[in-house]
Amino acid sequence: MRDETPVAGIHSVRAALKHGADGVREIWLERSRRDRRLGDLAELAKSAGVKIRQMDRDALDGVAEGASHQGAIAWVSVPAARSERDLLALLETLDVPPFLLLLDEIQDPHNLGACLRTADAAGVHAVVAPKDNAVGLTPVVCKVASGAAETLPYIQVTNLARTMDALKERGIWLIGTAGESDATLFATDLTGSLGLVMGSEGSGLRRLTRARCDALVKLPMCGKVESLNVSVAAGVCLFEALRQRQAR
Repeated sequence: MRDETPVAGIHSVRAALKHGADGVREIWLERSRRDRRLGDLAELAKSAGVKIRQMDRDALDGVAEGASHQGAIAWVSVPAARSERDLLALLETLDVPPFLLLLDEIQDPHNLGACLRTADAAGVHAVVAPKDNAVGLTPVVCKVASGAAETLPYIQVTNLARTMDALKERGIWLIGTAGESDATLFATDLTGSLGLVMGSEGSGLRRLTRARCDALVKLPMCGKVESLNVSVAAGVCLFEALRQRQAR
């Protein structure tokens, strides 16, 4: 039996039903809540053949564990990660410049879930990470990702450095983040075929990963702290890239 995790919130449940209904076992809707959007979710679920349960608010509150469920929760199967072969096949189908996020040994499931959610919002085509010494798609990751784990390809590779070489051969420019860099994120061209590379929570980019980056950039820091949480830093980088790409 596959692990399941609750995905809470109207937007997240809608995304799960629209883009990954095969992995949705059932949805819970708050019995006493009068909201047209819940009716829309019920129609989506019926069309997809997904079971609907009308539940009391206390039941939803208990499952959501403090998250804002808005009267809707979907029970979804934890998706399987994809392979390097899937990544290369995906790149062949794109008719726009690739936009990737590479995560080097991220181990905190909350960080990975937040990165997936932000990457999906920023229009990233896939997130790439190593199989070893990194968290995979766990129920906690999927819960924090709020539906993004079902909609955004998560690629786990045996050798991240080798995968980076393969991406570079395909003309994808790899930009890594490093606090000691002289170049800043906002002064760097992030348009075109791009892979943003983020290091782990503790030690940042590994030596071989760093060596394969075409350029290193830093985030301008104006306060006393020297670094940001990796999921926050990823969000800053991804949306700066999105801003530039939309302007272009």
